[in-house]
Amino acid sequence: MEALAIVMLVALVALLMLGYPVAFTLGGVALVFGAIGLGLDFFSLLPLRIWGVMTNFTLLAVPLFVFMGVLLEKSGIAEDLLDTLGQLFGRLHGGMAIAIIVVGALLAATTGVVGATVVTMGIIALPVMLKRGYQPELATGTIAAAGTLGQIIPPSIILVLLGDVIGVPVGRLFMAAVTPGALLVLLFILYVVIKGYLHPQHAPAATDGAPVSGLWLRVLKSLVPPLLLVFAVLGSIFFGVASPTESAAVGALGALLLAAINKRLNSDSLNDAMRQTTRLTSMVFIILIGATAFGLVFRGLGGDTLVHEVMTSLPGGVWGFLLVSMLLLFVLGFFLDFLEICFIVVPILAPIAVHFQVDLLWFAVMIAVNLQTSFLTPPFGFSLFYLKAAAPPSIHIGQIYRGVIPFISIQMVTLLLLALFPQITLWLPDLMDRLSGLG
Repeated sequence: MEALAIVMLVALVALLMLGYPVAFTLGGVALVFGAIGLGLDFFSLLPLRIWGVMTNFTLLAVPLFVFMGVLLEKSGIAEDLLDTLGQLFGRLHGGMAIAIIVVGALLAATTGVVGATVVTMGIIALPVMLKRGYQPELATGTIAAAGTLGQIIPPSIILVLLGDVIGVPVGRLFMAAVTPGALLVLLFILYVVIKGYLHPQHAPAATDGAPVSGLWLRVLKSLVPPLLLVFAVLGSIFFGVASPTESAAVGALGALLLAAINKRLNSDSLNDAMRQTTRLTSMVFIILIGATAFGLVFRGLGGDTLVHEVMTSLPGGVWGFLLVSMLLLFVLGFFLDFLEICFIVVPILAPIAVHFQVDLLWFAVMIAVNLQTSFLTPPFGFSLFYLKAAAPPSIHIGQIYRGVIPFISIQMVTLLLLALFPQITLWLPDLMDRLSGLG
């Protein structure tokens, strides 16, 4: 039975590598191997599992956050931020790259839609950077990496899903991810500053240093609306005013207001936003249903027990488990989408983390940082494809691949720092607990 579970897992990976649809591959493999090893009667448990997924109140935050992100992407916020912050940092070597990282962080805290962020900045900023003389690898790597910040900076869809899969409160997970996200942004900026200092020809200054009239007022006008939305969404969670699902509704309403203020709210943009939200949400949930069937059969065949025995017998105890699990997730990120890893692999690792008494909040944030690299690692990093589609014809995929390597390395350094110093992750949730009288 356990051998059949391993064959089932290998068959799944092989079919996914051949390009079969994820959700139907998960469900189809589960049905075939479940029928062989457990019989069709075993699937009488499946409707109850699916019902539990579809009635999960926490997961209602997914379509609301997606709608907020898609609508904000159409509101013109990214264009305004890139224009004003580009002028603000324009006198520095690498100033435009720094502006892109800051804008990526702000968009991550408001939209959280990686594809939209990468494409938007690729269309708007990449041609300008190349015209200014930026090294193509630095320009493309910065845009691709900045776009992935939506995976770790809350409110993030992957954090909502991880919180549900691992079993930690999404609000506390949002709090725990704030400092690691800020650390990643600072390390990205530090790399660009060092690169600009050592190789100024690769990151030339965008302006000659002459003051721009009314620049700070324009910066404030560009920054205040998204910052207010971030405070409304995250502040309502952190201070206990609203649950993550309720704050997602606040964010969706705020996105509608911002689009209206920017005169971008009309029937066409609203219909398009709702269609994209429905499409993305349906994709997430159909994969979740397929993963539920796969997980049910995998456990029924004893696969989770086998993995548990292997992981708990590793040398090094808890650190051996953490090292192997993080390496496994990183390698899988080269070939699988973060949703597939989240729904297939993470439910197997979470009980083992409980066995080793690992703090699940800390573990979940490390998984989120690790999964963020899956958007950048070739050959199937989605940010790479998004950027290639939006880039000028002169940009080759090899330049994009070389450009993201330093940023992947920075993400690995961040992961190491989180592993060695758990308080980077845990201090803010602990502080909020003390302020609310729970700690």
